[in-house]
Order: sequence, then structure tokens, then C-alpha cells
Amino acid sequence: MSYKTPMVALLRILIAALVLAWAPAARADVRLSFHSFNGSVLVGRYPHTFISLEGELDDGTAIKENYGFSAKNISPAILTGPVRHIIMTEKEKWLEKTNRHFTVTIDDAQYWRVREEVSRWRNAPGKFYDLDKRNCIHFVGAIAQIIGAKVDYPDDLMRKPRGWLNRIVQRNPQLAGRTF
Repeated sequence: MSYKTPMVALLRILIAALVLAWAPAARADVRLSFHSFNGSVLVGRYPHTFISLEGELDDGTAIKENYGFSAKNISPAILTGPVRHIIMTEKEKWLEKTNRHFTVTIDDAQYWRVREEVSRWRNAPGKFYDLDKRNCIHFVGAIAQIIGAKVDYPDDLMRKPRGWLNRIVQRNPQLAGRTF
């Protein structure tokens, strides 16, 4: 056996170690999706918009969450001014029945900014939900701004989540979204 064989093997091991040491760490990402639900009095759900997050953080933490903003109780009081609010999560069956307008991949920092925004809306004091001034559309708009989307709130779309998200898709071609 030649003395070169152990040297070649050692050299290969050293090269492999250097490549691994210099290679960028594997990066996990989270997919942030923007949904609308058409709603119908017949199925007991009103039109709604919300977000979902799915994927993995850099530390390996699995993410599967969704958040929407709504009135805590549905009553005629919604029509007259601010009412108590809730951050709600959708059951899997509703996720499957939504219009998924667009999905973007976000990094850990953006994920935590989204979660901070969710907390800000959840923990707002008093009666924070207002059908025309602070509803599910405004909540989703605040999240969309985190990813750099151009967002506006035309009066004629404030009670039309699907139409509003269609507008966001049209105003932001970089999102490669879909209209419904």
C-alpha cells in the first residue's frame, strides 16, 4: 500500500470539512398566504379575509397558523359603531374552502413582525372592531404592508373582502396573485 492513499483520503476529508464549514446554513422559510372567504347567510359565515402561515423557522420550529380579525359577537351593534374584537383562527375545513389570492415566502424576521402585528390587534384595548374603519380587511392590509404590498382601503370595498384582495393582487403584480 502506498503512503499516498492515506494522504489522499485525509485531503478529501479536509476538503469536505472546509466545504461544509463555508457552506451557508440551510435556511427554512414560512409561506404567508392571503385568503378570502365568500361567505353566505345560508352557511352561517359572512365574507371574511384572513392570513395563514405554514413552514419552518430557521431553528426548525414547524409553523401552521392562521389569523383573522372579527367582531367578538355578531349582533346589530356592529352596524352602529365599534364593538369588542377577537383574533380568530379558522378550522381546516374553512381553509380548504377559501380563495387563496397569493402566497409569499417570508423569513424569520418577517414572521415575527407578523406575529407582533397579530398581538397588537389582539391586545388592543376596548372596542376595537369597526365594520367600516377597522375590520378584517384592515387587519390583513396591515399584514400585507409588512411584506411591502401597496395597500389602500376604498370605501366601496370595505365590506367585500374578496373584491378588496382582488384589488391588492392587481395593484401588486410582483405578488403573482390570483383574482376570484
